[in-house]
Amino acid sequence: MAAGLFLTTAAQAADGVVKVTPLGSHDGEFCVLDRAMVFEDPDGTRILYDAGRTVAGPDDPRLGDIDVVLLSHVHGDHLGDKRIEKVNQGGCGSPEFPVATTPRSNTVEIALKKQATLLTGSEMPAFLGAKLKAAGGDPSKSQLVRFGASKTVGGVTITTVPAVHSNGVSPAFLTGALSDHLSEAGVSVYVGPPTGYVLTFSNGLVTYLSGDTGITAEQKLVVRDHYGARLVVMNIGDTYTTGPTEAAYVINDLIKPASVIPSHANEPATEGGKVKEGTRTATFRDAVQVPVHIPLSGRTLAFNGMGQCVGGCD
Repeated sequence: MAAGLFLTTAAQAADGVVKVTPLGSHDGEFCVLDRAMVFEDPDGTRILYDAGRTVAGPDDPRLGDIDVVLLSHVHGDHLGDKRIEKVNQGGCGSPEFPVATTPRSNTVEIALKKQATLLTGSEMPAFLGAKLKAAGGDPSKSQLVRFGASKTVGGVTITTVPAVHSNGVSPAFLTGALSDHLSEAGVSVYVGPPTGYVLTFSNGLVTYLSGDTGITAEQKLVVRDHYGARLVVMNIGDTYTTGPTEAAYVINDLIKPASVIPSHANEPATEGGKVKEGTRTATFRDAVQVPVHIPLSGRTLAFNGMGQCVGGCD
């Protein structure tokens, strides 16, 4: 009976969908500093990606249970140097972030209260583990997964992949004389290379989270050829990451997924839930040859194992 139960559970997971819920600053919109997303496996495992500034701390009612927190790199708009108090404060192009979260960070505060595993690559685990310890948490909850390796949590297998960006810790996240000296010198502390992630869910869906990156050869050789990503969350904001036409090249020519979700647009991309013409988001949408699903805050998208949107779609 136990074997039969296992087979039934596995079959249900394979038939299930992965739910993706963006957590932005304004309900139903894709706003200037929106980064955060929650991924839910068919087995219930829940993963928070790049909490940044638009999650209202660990008590944000949109979060629910969180098993894993992923962080692509330690810049303040991803690690969370400040945050919203609640949604819909200020404008979509100028949200209000009245709650300071330095030196601990929004990411660490969420992981601490949710008792979630903080899973990162490069030299970030030691830095984040020290913050958990300083806050009275368990530093062993900050764990490492490097390129070519993987960790499985619940039904989700997680690995890191290269991202071309920077990864300096602002002095605001540090304390004491070190923070003062770095601030005076105008430099930050480097904690290894930034990362992207590839998640393989229990229904077979393989998802690439680009992190902040430019175009990389690994997007074809590793993300497409080795892992076979079918859903991509792609940064399009230009200046700091790939611009919309460069990001479209990554999707159309390098990865060729079934679906894409734009991210990190650095603009108030929508109004009334509709993409505004003349935006980077509109440029990306029009240039991409696969379905583009806009990450409207609070709206859950559901994807099958082939990367096709089957619920909450545009």
